[in-house]
Amino acid sequence: MARHPTRFLRSLAAILLGASACASAPAVLAQDKATQFVPIVGYRVGPLASIGQTFYAGMIDYFNLINERDGGINGVKLSWEECETEYNNAKGIECYERLKGKSPYPAAVQPMSSGITYGIVDRIAVDKIPLVTIGYGRTDTTDGRVFPYVFPMITNYWSMTTDIVKFIATREGGTDKLAGKKIGYLYHDSAFGKEAIPILQDMAARYQFSVELIPVAPPGLEQQSQWLQVRQAKPDYVIMWTAGVMTPSAISAAAKIGYPRDRIIGITWAASEEDTVGPGPAAKGYIAANYTGVGAGFPVVQEIVKHLYKKDKGNLANKALVGATYHNRGIVAGLITVEGVRKAQEKYGKKPLTGEQVRWGLEHLNLDEKRLKALGAEGFMPPLKITCADHEGSGMLKFQQWDGTKWNSISDWIEPERARVRAKIEASSTAYAKEKGITLRDCSKES
Repeated sequence: MARHPTRFLRSLAAILLGASACASAPAVLAQDKATQFVPIVGYRVGPLASIGQTFYAGMIDYFNLINERDGGINGVKLSWEECETEYNNAKGIECYERLKGKSPYPAAVQPMSSGITYGIVDRIAVDKIPLVTIGYGRTDTTDGRVFPYVFPMITNYWSMTTDIVKFIATREGGTDKLAGKKIGYLYHDSAFGKEAIPILQDMAARYQFSVELIPVAPPGLEQQSQWLQVRQAKPDYVIMWTAGVMTPSAISAAAKIGYPRDRIIGITWAASEEDTVGPGPAAKGYIAANYTGVGAGFPVVQEIVKHLYKKDKGNLANKALVGATYHNRGIVAGLITVEGVRKAQEKYGKKPLTGEQVRWGLEHLNLDEKRLKALGAEGFMPPLKITCADHEGSGMLKFQQWDGTKWNSISDWIEPERARVRAKIEASSTAYAKEKGITLRDCSKES
């Protein structure tokens, strides 16, 4: 589906101004005993409304595609109910508690919030409902021996860090060329922003580059002093571990001091159209990481256009956002949920399944290149294989660059430094297990 760049940017600007925040009520399909129910603990209003509106629309678009085109998952239709969290931790926990008992057949919860994830991570093991946290949440929940119901699929914060450093190395001609370089780390001054520091410093010691730490107090609208620090330190690259309004503020501040935008690498939460529209021309050249492909040209997105948007059944209030970063991520989230249920049906039968059964399906997912191609998602997301011990299953990211009107992919999938990441995960997860009195699962006995 072709998109006119100017019209697309105007539409995004309207989203940022809140013009379409309540343009239409989100579609809700009520659950019944014959359906697989998805409890949507999410947000369409609040400080991150533009993210939630687009992400959950993408997820619901995929569910509707499966229902409309395929008649469900092997005849089992999907149903869902949304509960508004406003990206608020307390409300997120309330929403989870409200929705968890709505059906005996719950699929995965995806709150798109690290704070809410921390709030419910211990509850879901008791309730036996899977929690999928793609690219956020607790990194150590990658260890399925300790956290059997949590799935930080595709990428976690520590894998992300190694991917970004490896991408920088490709720009320099190899990891050996990192020696003597200086990397600035501009970060959200919170647990979220501090998460990457230890592994970044580990990599600095290994590859002999230095790290300049530059904290930014949230929300981060004012960053003059931080970018003066960048100008004085003269780093070769700046990694931006930012989110929300902090990202466009950083891009604009970088332009004011003349720091090259093609030397700034944002994390996955600084990789959307919303992050680049505000700074305008100042964002041109900016690079960011992503775990999905760019744009609406993928077959899976075109299927959604064909079966939903051309029939006025799409969940987005603004069709110009089809194929935008967060819409594509929502589609990936929906696809993973559906494929987890489909895999579980191979063992438990073609019927609505319990949360515990869906958990088994997610833990046995193997979305290889062949399967992704069959789903219309080749290149749209990285291959993904989940095991008992490894609930991340990939760790790979692509990198994209803003050309002033749209994102363009500028790399293949980049592999993380798995051994380095796994060692830190196990150190943290086993400490958590000891603290909580959890016996590690013996994955050799799982089937």
